[in-house]
Amino acid sequence: MTNPFPDRDPFFEREAANYDNPVPSREYITLLLEHEGRPLSRRQIAAALQVDDDERIDLLFRRLRAMERDGQLIRNRRGGYGLVDKMDLVRGRVIGHPEGFGFLVPEDGSDDLFLNARDMHAVLHGDRIVARIAGIDRRGRREGAVVEVLERANRFVVGRYFIDAGVGFVIADNKRINQDILVPQEQAANARHGQLVTVELIEQPTLHRQALARVTEIIGDHMAPGMEIDLAIRSHSLPFEWSPALLAELTSIPNEVPEAAKQGRTDLRDLPLVTIDGEDARDFDDAVFAEPSGKGWRLVVAIADVSHYVRPGSALDQEAQLRGNSVYFPGRVVPMLPEALSNGLCSLNPQVDRLCMVCDMRITSAGGLRSYRFYPAVMRSQARLTYTEVAAMLQQQDKKLRRRHAALVPHLEHLYQLYQLLLERRQKRGAIDFDSDETRIVFGPESKIERIVPVQRNDAHRLIEECMLIANTAAAKLLEKAEIPTLYRVHEGPRSEKLADLREFLNELGLKLGGGDKPEAKHYSKLLESIRDREDAHLIQTVLLRSQSQAQYTPDNHGHFGLAYDAYAHFTSPIRRYPDLLVHRAISHLHHGGDATQSGYTHEAMVQLGEHCSMSERRADEATREATDWLKCEFMMDRVGQQFDGIITAVTSFGIFVQLREIYVEGLIHVSALDNDYYHFDPAGHRLVGERSGRSFRLADAVRVRVIRVDLDERKIDFELAPTTPPAKGGRRGSRRS
Repeated sequence: MTNPFPDRDPFFEREAANYDNPVPSREYITLLLEHEGRPLSRRQIAAALQVDDDERIDLLFRRLRAMERDGQLIRNRRGGYGLVDKMDLVRGRVIGHPEGFGFLVPEDGSDDLFLNARDMHAVLHGDRIVARIAGIDRRGRREGAVVEVLERANRFVVGRYFIDAGVGFVIADNKRINQDILVPQEQAANARHGQLVTVELIEQPTLHRQALARVTEIIGDHMAPGMEIDLAIRSHSLPFEWSPALLAELTSIPNEVPEAAKQGRTDLRDLPLVTIDGEDARDFDDAVFAEPSGKGWRLVVAIADVSHYVRPGSALDQEAQLRGNSVYFPGRVVPMLPEALSNGLCSLNPQVDRLCMVCDMRITSAGGLRSYRFYPAVMRSQARLTYTEVAAMLQQQDKKLRRRHAALVPHLEHLYQLYQLLLERRQKRGAIDFDSDETRIVFGPESKIERIVPVQRNDAHRLIEECMLIANTAAAKLLEKAEIPTLYRVHEGPRSEKLADLREFLNELGLKLGGGDKPEAKHYSKLLESIRDREDAHLIQTVLLRSQSQAQYTPDNHGHFGLAYDAYAHFTSPIRRYPDLLVHRAISHLHHGGDATQSGYTHEAMVQLGEHCSMSERRADEATREATDWLKCEFMMDRVGQQFDGIITAVTSFGIFVQLREIYVEGLIHVSALDNDYYHFDPAGHRLVGERSGRSFRLADAVRVRVIRVDLDERKIDFELAPTTPPAKGGRRGSRRS
């Protein structure tokens, strides 16, 4: 039996508080349509809800259109509004596939809907749509059909402009946008055949018509120096131009710290704080100092006080929030803050006064955090040191460097002693320490890759890392205790399905991960330590790493699994990460006597900021990876036909990915290139296995390959197995199944 329809809008008071002339709420309209059990026209809805004057009728019609845009209602061909949920319709985002088909990812979390190539003619990757369930395809997947487009995701598209038989069109750089976009001759803005351009869509695609666009920017010629970064920036919609409002604000930013700004702060200018960074670093946001204190240690971590200059709601703040983080491309940075701040007034440059927020800690003789306090200060960095220099002084006892920095050497020795305590504590805590292969691109003339070299981490890197980790932990503890809305850096444990796959893989190797259904970081760490000398250690570590969840920013603290911390926040890099700036604001608010309810941020606001910052982090990773892949493809173009030793870094149903030793470039051996057998994918064993021969290719196996194809536009490198595949150092050759 249908519930009686209320004769009064249950949400009238809320609407009356928000609008001078309130109309029925969305909830009241939904109740009406549920009560009627059928679609109603606009006039029928107005009559049923007793909306009779012209102004309110117009406002009601606007609300109905808004509910339609938001996917709450759908209008049928007779003009009747019905509830999407009652019409077997599904709302969601379109994910395009380079082959022309696509998927709808439903907002309700249900299984994806397959969209065939014909339906995909009407939409582009990222569009938000309503679809109906059209049936089940031959592979057992739910199949959808586009009913209505709620929101277009692509106003601008980046790609290459071509002219064929007098017709101009753009092939999108994003391969998930499979359709060619037509560009009328009068809208081409003098773009030449083959150039990279940005176009603005003036007509979105339909089932029967391609998208139309106009050229708004000619990025440049294909393969021009630096083009890969310009392309990645635009393809991933990275904000890279400063707004006029921000530039106007910058005119009031001084070159030096004003004397008035130093008042009321703790004066640390005589404390021998130093910065330790890479050789190519230009923004210095952390400085450190340590000294023995009682039976333990005092550790001072001073962080650039960005929050003093970037105020909530300012143009600087709005731009920093939009960007979310600095993006570090090979040889170029898209900063979160203008250089006047990031490399100037906020950067802890040597021998100049700078404002900072200090985490002043007392560490026990066992490396534990005994106490901490945060306070604003003014400091003067005593030196800008590099990791290489510090490691040379502390590990190699470089006499020349130690003489040059004689006044600082005792303090560096104290930092090194404290680091060893913190490292020992980290190991006892069971934090996971994966060995990672980081590389750096070295450029030659005209921004072309000269070589790719590994980044060697030394104890100076690890020293700074441990100082930052414990300061971040102290910040999280402070804010959690105060119950103030902020962002934590949360890394949850492995999901059950990934854990099951991991255990199946380990069982095959005779290994076991402790912890049952809820393993802790210490169980991962113990397993890593036990396999460190094994021949297949790289394989096992890779599988362990891939079982992990992705870290994210959220106001709900669930701890950091990998670091084995109950609470962890990002405090130490406010020049380049917006979450750190938010943490600084919360700490400053508490320092000045504010309480959690007056911080200026609600929990709900932090949820949205956390989602945005997590997205901008992923966006930056994808953009930098894309630019790096382009550069590596360009680097390999004149190496087609050459042979290299490599190691298998991923195994899929369609082939194996191989990273070349010494030059650190990755490519694919497609399964069809593994001839003389039929190969089947074993996901639990991370391998392809030959049906007849039993030969297998497994993650971390050593192989020798020949480069057969490089596609710069697709950013793909294709390999094939070299005629012989001898064992390569550090891995196993493709092996027969025992």
